[in-house]
Parts: sequence; structure tokens; C-alpha cells
Amino acid sequence: MPVEEALIHRSVAILAAHPDDETVSAGGLMARLRLAALIHVTDGAPRNPADARAAGFQTREDYAQARRQELLNALDAAELSPLLTARSGAPFGPGSEPPLRSLDLIDQEASCDMPSLVRRIGEILRELRPAAVLTHPYEGGHPDHDATAFAVHAACARMPAPPDVYEFTSYHQAPGEEQPRIETGRFLPHQDAGEVVALSAADRDRKSRMIACFATQEHMLRHFPLDGERFRAAPVYDFSQSPHPGKLFYDYFEWGITGERWRRLAVDAARALGIPLTL
Repeated sequence: MPVEEALIHRSVAILAAHPDDETVSAGGLMARLRLAALIHVTDGAPRNPADARAAGFQTREDYAQARRQELLNALDAAELSPLLTARSGAPFGPGSEPPLRSLDLIDQEASCDMPSLVRRIGEILRELRPAAVLTHPYEGGHPDHDATAFAVHAACARMPAPPDVYEFTSYHQAPGEEQPRIETGRFLPHQDAGEVVALSAADRDRKSRMIACFATQEHMLRHFPLDGERFRAAPVYDFSQSPHPGKLFYDYFEWGITGERWRRLAVDAARALGIPLTL
């Protein structure tokens, strides 16, 4: 069955690391999904106050609140709020359960306690019982993306009847580059390239309206294509190994975590949870 059909005909929980990840990766497809929930791992605001100040806010908390409001505005702009409400049968908005949830971890720190993250995601999946989960690939673009990928795979490994896991594209270091350069809209080379879902004019318009709501992230979101979205069934990962040769994208930045440290944390988490690292 094509991935698009596998997603639109069953209940789907989208698990994204940050507010806006779902938009750039699946904003065109979302209106056709039977969403069980949209779940964010972090609040989108790093601990470093420089990030909040660069976005025009005095505190991390103000920045997090702004990012939450941008998400709500984006869902409203795409007319997804009533669809989510109708499909879940629950009120939509901050604090609603389902369809919109956040674990409210600090941006860039989702890797710090991955056993707890796995358990929390497992609880949500057992409660919602979606047929499928749509989430990030393990590709070294952002440590929170990688932590979310690990947590979804690990949570599913601990369930007797787990949902099927699918992936949207995020971003990673461009192959062959020795300086940080982002590549979007594709999975890593030498992996399953996934299936492209072409977006209609209405889909592109909806996605453009969503992206425009994330004013604080304009510098990043302009790198993402609007003509199509790419999805695949999640592969098996060995989380003790680097996702690709060379430096990861986040190795170039002072985010408090490197690929090497991330993998040590993943090994420790798997040991604590009693699960294998190949998931």
C-alpha cells in the first residue's frame, strides 16, 4: 500500500520535536489525515536567553508562549482546528487532550532524559491507540529530532501491539559539505528515498498560510519546499551508530550536545529501559 494511503485511511498521531516541524514536513497532508493527536516534545524555546532575545523576547518563557501561539494561529489559518476537534471529539486549544499536546521539554534538551521521554510517549500512545505514528527520522539534523525518533521507536518496542511508524523529512547536514549547510525535503542519501506526495494548489496555499504564522522561525522555514512532501515507513535504526559519516548538522553549533554525546545518552537510555539499540 502506498504510504499516503496508509496514512490517510487510518488514525495518525503526529509526534514532532518542535512547534512548526509538523507544518514544514506535513502541513500539506494534514487536512487529509484522521488525526488522533498532534504532540510536541518541546516548547520550542532553548534555555540560552540569546535565542529568545534574537526573536524579540526578554525571557525564555515568553518565547515559548509565542511559539505556542504561532502553532495555534497556523492551525487556525489552515482551518485545521475544527477538523481536529471533530475528529477527536474533544475541545481544541491550549490544554486540550486530545488533539493538541506538548510535553513542554526545553528546546535542545529532549535528549537529556530519554528514558522518561520514552515512558511519557508510551503512555500517550497506549491512551490514544493510533494506528500509525508520523515522526522524525534519525538523521543528525537536530538533537531533539533524533531524541523524538529514538523515543517513538523505543516506546513502540515496549508495546505488545504498537502502531506502525512512518517518517516525514526534517533536515540534515548536506552530504559532502565541510561547513554547516542544511538540506531539507529529502531523507539521507543511500536510504529509502520515501514517496513524494504532490501538493495541490489548495494544499500549497494552506501550507504557505501555516508557515507565515511562524514569524519567529522565518529564517529557518524559508529553506523548506512547498511543492511536495516526502514520507516513508520508518526503517530499522541502530541508535548507537552515527546516522551518517562525518559531522552531524548539530555538531557545528554550541547547543550543549554533540552526536557523540547523543549516542552515549541513547546507549544509557536503552540499557535503563531494557531494550535493544537496534529498533
